[in-house]
Amino acid sequence: MSDETAVLDTARRARVAATDLAVASRATKDAALHAMADALLAAAPQILEANAADCARAEAGGTPPAIIDRLRLDDGRIAGMAQGLRDVAGLPDPVGEVVRGSTLPNGLELRQVRVPFGVVGIIYEARPNVTADGAGLALKSGNAVLLRGSSSAKASNTAIVAALRDGIVSAALPADAVQLVPGDTHDAVKHLMRARGLVDVLIPRGGASLIKSVVEESTVPVIETGVGNCHVYVDADADLDVAERILVNAKAQRPSVCNAAETVLVHADVAEAFVPRAVAALGQVGVTVHGDAEFARLAGAEVVPATAEDWDTEYLSLDIAAAVVPSLEDAITHIREHGSGHTEAIVTRSQGAARRFVAAVDAAAVVVNASTRFTDGGEFGFGAEIGISTQKLHARGPMGLPELTSTKYVVTGDGHIRG
Repeated sequence: MSDETAVLDTARRARVAATDLAVASRATKDAALHAMADALLAAAPQILEANAADCARAEAGGTPPAIIDRLRLDDGRIAGMAQGLRDVAGLPDPVGEVVRGSTLPNGLELRQVRVPFGVVGIIYEARPNVTADGAGLALKSGNAVLLRGSSSAKASNTAIVAALRDGIVSAALPADAVQLVPGDTHDAVKHLMRARGLVDVLIPRGGASLIKSVVEESTVPVIETGVGNCHVYVDADADLDVAERILVNAKAQRPSVCNAAETVLVHADVAEAFVPRAVAALGQVGVTVHGDAEFARLAGAEVVPATAEDWDTEYLSLDIAAAVVPSLEDAITHIREHGSGHTEAIVTRSQGAARRFVAAVDAAAVVVNASTRFTDGGEFGFGAEIGISTQKLHARGPMGLPELTSTKYVVTGDGHIRG
């Protein structure tokens, strides 16, 4: 069987499963999510064995440590995946929610209600937890899901999906609600991206090259999730103790994720006081600073000279670009030129500066006096997220359950005809 035939057959089975999911009750879907969580925990030894093989191959192939961190599973991470499914079960069901409604002057009753997309394809890199998150969110929102992880996580994803399908079947829903996309080549991914009519929407989740490829090559509609070149701007009116704490957390709490800070901008009025302590604090947690000339002059420690590329780099490692800026407006300009539209943060005690920053910075999330690490579906109270959208159509920011639905209009009359 060719890759194209295998992928399209998988999509057709998903389309059939989606018809059952679309009308499933919340109780049925929630029971399936709990059963999927139980099945994950029961299959933990097999999942960890498969993941160990994936990690060993990645290490032997020279994969960067940040990517291996995303790939690696342990008992705690599997427990977290299972809890994520249970958390999704506890969230309100978006299907059937009335977005708006009214009675028209002619007596017709009009309601706009949330409905599932149908079949959702997710193309992602390295992280096996996305397999469980994606499956859970898709099922709760009434969608069948086609999962295409990276080859580096193939054994892990295969074991995870096998467990999830066992759980789904035990709750009397079709196993084909969750499927891995078959095939090991990029051509198989292309067939998924061109399965218009069978797949309703694609969500790429990964690095810039993956997202660019899916957006440019797909004929299926795409919700673009974004690269995280996130900034922390320390304003002239910042509390420097607060700024230091936020900066270290935003960069180092988990550097391999998209909401980690990749650049710090410091207002010139506080640079002399803040730059040396920022470099010292970042150095204590192993961060290498790539600074502009003024930042390096004030650092009081060795700083790697920043290049033009540093301002546009999503490091996903213990590295950060750093610059001194003359004003709030210069910080906004820098972010406008180099930001990826993900998350941007300001540290300030000035309400005026905060208002100006929030109004002028174009990003999915703008944070005032808090870490960029809070841009996350779980932290926002959405439950597990499918990704963080940096586009402006349909969904923007952390994508929870409502973002995995479309709407339709229900028009109810009493023999009405149009004159």
